[in-house]
Amino acid sequence: MLEVIILAAGHGSRMQSSTAKVLHLLAGQPLVSHVLGTAREVGARRIHMVVGHDADAVQAVVSAPDVQCHLQQQQLGTGHAVQQAIHNCDSESTVLVLFGDVPLIHRDSLDEVIRAASSGMAMLSSHVPDPTGYGRVLRDAEGAFQGVVEERDATADQRRLSEINTGVLAAPAAAFCQHLERLTNDNAQGEYYLPEVLKLAREDGATVTVVQSDRALDCLGVNTPQQLEQLERLHQGALADQLMSQGVLIADRSRVDIRGALHCGRDVCIDVNTVFEGTVTLAGGVSIGANCIISNSNIGEGAQVHPFTHIEGAEIKAGASIGPYARIRPGTVIDEVAKVGNFVEIKNTHLGRAAKASHLAYLGDADVGSKSNVGAGTITCNYDGANKYRTVLGESVFVGSNSTLVAPVTIDSGGFVAAGSTITDNVAPDQLAVARGRQRNVDGWRRPKKPEETD
Repeated sequence: MLEVIILAAGHGSRMQSSTAKVLHLLAGQPLVSHVLGTAREVGARRIHMVVGHDADAVQAVVSAPDVQCHLQQQQLGTGHAVQQAIHNCDSESTVLVLFGDVPLIHRDSLDEVIRAASSGMAMLSSHVPDPTGYGRVLRDAEGAFQGVVEERDATADQRRLSEINTGVLAAPAAAFCQHLERLTNDNAQGEYYLPEVLKLAREDGATVTVVQSDRALDCLGVNTPQQLEQLERLHQGALADQLMSQGVLIADRSRVDIRGALHCGRDVCIDVNTVFEGTVTLAGGVSIGANCIISNSNIGEGAQVHPFTHIEGAEIKAGASIGPYARIRPGTVIDEVAKVGNFVEIKNTHLGRAAKASHLAYLGDADVGSKSNVGAGTITCNYDGANKYRTVLGESVFVGSNSTLVAPVTIDSGGFVAAGSTITDNVAPDQLAVARGRQRNVDGWRRPKKPEETD
C-alpha cells in the first residue's frame, strides 16, 4: 500500500503575504491541490498532510476522506515535519514524501521513485543550471551516492555541484521510522533535515537509489512571488504546447491562461488574452476572440465567441454567435445558430434555435422560443425584491426596442410587442401588444432659456 506525506506547514515568509504559501494559486488552484492530485494519480491509499502555519485554512482546502492532517506546532525542519505523520502510516506501507510548494512534479518521476523504494530508500534528484537554494547530491569518484548536503552547510566546492535533491523521498514505512528516530539537528540551521535519513540508511548498509529526473518542472518550488509568476508562465506554456500539439491554433502561447481543464476539438482557434476556468469544452471549429473569459461551459461546434465576452456555467450550441461584449451567466442555454450580440446579459435563460438578442438587452430567467427577436434595450423584470419569476416567449415572437417585460408573463408564438412597451399581461398568439403613453405634440411651446440667454 502506498501512503503519501505532504509537507505543508511552512510560513512562506518570503511571499510577503498573509496567505499560507501552499494556498497561493497556480493555474487557478492552490499549490497544495496540485500536489494532492498527483498523489492520487500515483495511487496513494492514504494522504497525510502536515500543517502548521494557517493550519485551519490549509485543512479547509485539503479536507477529503483520504486526507489526514497532522499539526506541526513548531517548524523544526523537514525531518521533524515527517515525524509528525510517520507513526500514523501502516508499517507495511511504502511512504512517499512530497512538498506542498512543489506543485508540478510529474507522476512518471514519482512512479520511478516508488518502484525504486521496493528495495530500500529512494530519492529523486535533478541537474539544474542554477542550483542556488537547493541541497546538493554528493557522490564519490566512481559516482556512487554519498549523501546530501544543504546549501547552508556546503563548502564552496560542494556549492558548485549541479545535481540537486528535489526533496522527494520514498521508503518502506518501518525503515523511515527507524531512521527518523535517529535524526539530529547538528547543522547551521539547528533543524532536523529529512535528507539525513539517506545518510543513516547508508550507514546501516541499506540500499539507497537515486532516481535522476530530466523534467525541468519536477523540482521547481515556490518561495517568492517572482518564482510563483515564473512557474505560472512555464506551466501555462506547457499547457498551450500540449493543446497546439493536438491541432489547436493559439495566437500567442504567452497570452492564454488555462485554470482548470480545457478540452478542444479540431480546428479550434483561440485569440490573445483569453482565460479558461474550471472545465471548459470547445468543440471542433470553435473560435474564441480576444480578451474572453470562459468558465465551466460547453461551446458547440462552429460557434463563434467574439472579443470581450464572459461566459460562465453555460451551454452554447453549434453555430451560435456570442458577443462582442456579451455576458452569459450560469444556467443559460443558447441553442443552435442563435445570436447574442454586444452588451447583452443573459442569466438562467434558454435562447431557442435561431433566436436573436442582438444588442443592449437583459434576459434573466427567461425562455425564448426559436426564431424570436429581442430588440435593443429590452429587459425582463424578473425580481420583485424577494422572488424571481420567469418570462416566456414562444416561437417567432418579436419584441420591439426599449421594451420592459414584467415577469411572470408569457408572450405566445407570433406575438408582437411594440417598441417602448411595458408588458405586464400575457399576450396571445399573433397578437400585437402596445403598452405605452400616447404621444402628444404641443403647438406654441417655448423652450426654456438659460439665465445667460435672457440678457
